[in-house]
Amino acid sequence: MRAARAGLLAAALPFLLGVERPPGLGDVARVEHWSYPGYTRVMVETTRPVRTRVERLPADPRGGRPERLYLDLSEVWVGTRFDRPIPVADGLLRAVRVGQNTLRRTRVVIDLDRYDRHRLLHLSSPPRVVVDVFGDRPRAGPHPRAPRDAPSRPGPRLAPDLRGIRTVVLDPGHGGRDPGARGIGGVVEKDVTLRIARALRKRLEAEGFRVALTRDGDRTVGLEERTAFAEGVGGDLFVSIHANAAPRRALRGIETYYLDASHERHALRVAAHENGVPAGALDPLQRTLASLRASEASAQSAGLAAAVQRELVRGLRARYRGVEDLGVKTGPFYVLFLASMPSILVEAGFLTHPDEARRLATPAYASLVAERIARGIVRYRDARETLVADVAR
Repeated sequence: MRAARAGLLAAALPFLLGVERPPGLGDVARVEHWSYPGYTRVMVETTRPVRTRVERLPADPRGGRPERLYLDLSEVWVGTRFDRPIPVADGLLRAVRVGQNTLRRTRVVIDLDRYDRHRLLHLSSPPRVVVDVFGDRPRAGPHPRAPRDAPSRPGPRLAPDLRGIRTVVLDPGHGGRDPGARGIGGVVEKDVTLRIARALRKRLEAEGFRVALTRDGDRTVGLEERTAFAEGVGGDLFVSIHANAAPRRALRGIETYYLDASHERHALRVAAHENGVPAGALDPLQRTLASLRASEASAQSAGLAAAVQRELVRGLRARYRGVEDLGVKTGPFYVLFLASMPSILVEAGFLTHPDEARRLATPAYASLVAERIARGIVRYRDARETLVADVAR
C-alpha cells in the first residue's frame, strides 16, 4: 500500500510541475507549530485572507494512516514547495503535511496521535489560519523553542492555584511592520508600548518577579506567537500593553480589559483595532466566547484587571489633571483568547487626545504608568497568595 501511494505521488508531481499556476491565487508563506502542555498550535500564514474548511478523519489501520485533521484553504497555491512532511512528534501531533489538493485549493493535513478537540481562528496582518489541537499527552513532549526574549531557565508550568505568581509576561503591543495607532505629534503606539514594557520590567524585577517580553525591539510578532511565547516561558500572568485611539479627539482616559464577549460599541472598536480586523470580523469570536462558561482564569483576569486599573488611575490622578477612569471592561481580544493564564490588556491613554498624546511620548509618563501597573500586579499577587494560604489551612 505504501509503495502504491508513493507511486501516485510520483505520478502527481510532474502534473503539478507542468501545470501553469491559475491567476489570482494567494500563496502559503510559512507554516509553524508550537507544542505546549495540553495542546499543540499550528499556524499557516498566507499572502491573502482565505476561506477554510476543517474536517476530521478517522484512523485507517489497514492503510497505515493515523487519525487526521485537514484544513482546505480555498484560492491558495502552494505547488510542491512543501514536498516533505513537517515533523512534530510531541505526543499529540505526528506531523503536518501541506500540498496542492486541487488547482485552486491547498490542503493542510495534521496527523494525530491523540485528540480531544480543536479550535480554529483566522488572524490578519498578515493573514493566518491558527488551529489549536487539544489532548492529553501520553508522555512529556519536547520543550518548545526558546523565544528570543525569554528569561533564563524557565520554571515548570504548574497550575496558578498551586504556586505563587513568579513569571510575568509583558506584551508590548504591535511592533515591526505593525505600528499600531498613530497619534498627535507623530507619536506611534508601538514605540509607546515598548517604552512602558521596558520600564515595567525593571519595576517587576525589583519586586522579585521573573519577567519576559514578547518583543524587546521593533519587530513583528503575531498574536498567536505572543501567547505561545507566554506558554513557553511558563508565564503565570500575561499583560498586554497598548495605547488607545478614537475618532473623536475629546476622548481620553485609562481602561483595562479582560477577555469576554462584549456588546459595548467602544469596547468592540478597541478590540477590532488591537486585533487588526474590521469590527464585523469579531462575530465568530464573540459567538465562541458567549458559548463558554466563565473559567477560573477568567475570574482571575477580572481581579488582576481591577487591581491594575485602580492603581493606574490613582497614581496618574496624583500627577496629572483630567485623568478619566474608563473602568474595567470585557472585550473579544484575540491575544487574550489565545492565552491560558490570567491575562489583561491595558490601554494607557489616548494618542488622539492632545494632552494624553504629549504625555505618552515622554519617558516620565512611561515610568509612572509602569510603576502603577507594577503596584497593581503586586497587590493582586499578595491577595492571591493570602487566599491560597487561607484555603490551605
